[in-house]
Amino acid sequence: MKRPGALVLLALIILVGCVSVSADMKGRGCDEIYVVGEGESLHTISDKCGDPFIVERNPHINDPDDVFPGLVIHIIPSTDHTKL
Repeated sequence: MKRPGALVLLALIILVGCVSVSADMKGRGCDEIYVVGEGESLHTISDKCGDPFIVERNPHINDPDDVFPGLVIHIIPSTDHTKL
C-alpha cells in the first residue's frame, strides 16, 4: 500500500471544498429576471430569493396559485437574508 493517509487527506480536502461552494451558492440570492422551475411556487421562490412582493411586482400573474415552469418573473433580490 502506498500512503493511504494521503488519499484520505485528499478526499477530505475535496469534500470541504464542495461544502464551501454549496454554502456560497445558497447565500447568493436570485437574479432580477427569474424563470420558475419545476415544482416551485411563489412561496418557495419568495423564501429562496427574499422577495415577499413577487405578486405586486408582476402584474401578469393573475392567480398566485397558477405558477408554472418557464414563467418569467421580476424579482428584487434581497441582500439581507435575515427574517423579520
